[in-house]
Amino acid sequence: MDEQPGLSEQYRRASPWPLFIALGLPIAEIGVLFGLVPLAVGGLLLFVGSVAGIVQESGYVERPWNLLVGLGGVLVVLGGALALSQLTGGSLDGFVSALGSNGLVVRGVSIVIAGAIALGVGGVARFVETEPI
Repeated sequence: MDEQPGLSEQYRRASPWPLFIALGLPIAEIGVLFGLVPLAVGGLLLFVGSVAGIVQESGYVERPWNLLVGLGGVLVVLGGALALSQLTGGSLDGFVSALGSNGLVVRGVSIVIAGAIALGVGGVARFVETEPI
């Protein structure tokens, strides 16, 4: 009888990424739904970072940074589209007043902030990391 059923010599450890994905998505949803910017930004960063990490761990990519940049770009586009869909005037004053009164603009801006951070981290990490993980 095998002492460790279900485990092979090839896979000796469990991956932590599914837990972080399972936590990141609901935290981001709660933050976006209720307009809680820190929760929305943190949850989205946890989610996209975990997706990039699990794809790298699975062997689909050598380094996760390009995927992180791509996911950050998707967040910037989606959040920008959400925020801009609620603006009537093209002025900065209209944007600032909508930021204070319109909840969808706040939600869109929080998604854009998370995407911009992911873009920045992925872009810088590509050049800072000298060896593949």
